[in-house]
Amino acid sequence: MTEAKQGAFHTGQYRNVIAELGLASEQEAAERLQETWNQLFGENGDHEETRIYYEAGPDMGYLLDTGNLDVRTEGMSYGMMMAVQMNRKDIFDRIWRWAMTYMYMTEGENAGYFAWSCLPDGSRNSNGPAPDGEEYFALALFFASHRWGDGEGIFDYGRQARDLLRTCLHKGEDGVGRPMWNPENKLIKFIPICEFTDPSYHLPHFYELFALWAYPEDRAFWREAAQASRAFLKTACHPVTGLAPEYSFYDGTPNHVRGFGHFFSDSYRVAANIGLDWEWFRADPWNVKEANLIQAFFADKDPADLRRYTIAGEPFDEPALHPVGLIATNAMASLAADGPHARRAVELFWRTPVRTGNRRYYDNCLYFFAMLALTGNYRIWMPSGS
Repeated sequence: MTEAKQGAFHTGQYRNVIAELGLASEQEAAERLQETWNQLFGENGDHEETRIYYEAGPDMGYLLDTGNLDVRTEGMSYGMMMAVQMNRKDIFDRIWRWAMTYMYMTEGENAGYFAWSCLPDGSRNSNGPAPDGEEYFALALFFASHRWGDGEGIFDYGRQARDLLRTCLHKGEDGVGRPMWNPENKLIKFIPICEFTDPSYHLPHFYELFALWAYPEDRAFWREAAQASRAFLKTACHPVTGLAPEYSFYDGTPNHVRGFGHFFSDSYRVAANIGLDWEWFRADPWNVKEANLIQAFFADKDPADLRRYTIAGEPFDEPALHPVGLIATNAMASLAADGPHARRAVELFWRTPVRTGNRRYYDNCLYFFAMLALTGNYRIWMPSGS
C-alpha cells in the first residue's frame, strides 16, 4: 500500500494521538471527550459558563454565538457534526429542525440556502448565506444517513444533503441567485455574491466524500474541487510561517477588504483542516510540511500572548480574540505534523481547559473538534455495507 492510500478512509483506522503520546490512556481520553461534550451541551452538571447549546421548546435546539448573541449556520452545522460523531441523534435532530424552521430560505434569490445569522427567537438578522455552513450541513447529513438511516421529510438526511449540494453548485442557472462555488476554478466563495474566498472554508476531505455521495451528475465537480482546493491552499499559506489570511483572492494573495487579509480567527481553522485531510486521505505530503511550519511558528510564542499576525508573522498589538481555539487547531495539525513541535502542541492543548465567558462559542467549537480528532473519534461514516 502506498503512502497516499494509508489514510483512515482506506484503512478504517483512526489515530488516538493523546494515547500515542502517553498523555492519557484510551479510557481517560474517552472520558475527557465525553466531559467536553457535557460542558458544551450542558449535560450532567452545572456547565453554564461553558455551554453553547440550548434547547428551544420540545423538539428544537441551537448553538449560540455567545459573543454576538446570535445563532449562525457555522455553529449549527458544527453542532450537527459534533452530534453525529457522538452518536446523539436526539441532539442532531433538534438542531436540524431549528435550522430548517428558521434558517432555511424558500423565497428570493437565496432560496435553497440557509440564512447565516438569526436571533435565538428565530428571527433573521440576514437573508444572506455563508458557504461554510452549507458544506458542514451537507457532510453531517450524509454521516447521519449512513450512521442512523434515513427518515421522512427533513429527516431524509441523504436526500437533504444531495439537494443542498445541488443548490450550492447550480444556483443561478435559471438566472436567480448565484452558486457557492465558482464553476470555472472550482473554488468555494466567501459568500455567493463575492468573487473571493476564505482559506479556512476549503475542505478537500469533505469534497472527496461529496464526490462519492452527491447526485451522480455533480460528482466529477467535487473530485475537481478537492484537487483545486488542495492546490489553492499551497498558494494561500505563507511558505515560511504557514499562516493563511482570513480572506484571499483566488490566486491565494491576501484580500485586505475590511482588514481581513491577515492571520486572525477564521485562519486558525486551516491548521485543523490540514490535519484532518491528512488523517482521512493522506492525498498530499504538503500537508505534513504545512503542519510543521505552523507549529514551528507558534513554538516560541507565549500561549498567554497570542496575537493577530500578518501572514509573514509580524505581530500586531491586537491580541488573539480566540486563543483557546488557536491552541486547539494548532494541536489538531499534529494529525499531519511529524516535526519537533507536534508533541508540544498537543500537550498544550491537553492542559488547556475549555473556555468560559462570553467569547467561548468559537473557541469551544474548535476545541471540541480537536478533542474528537486527537482521540481518534472524528470519523468518516460510510454507507452500510461499504
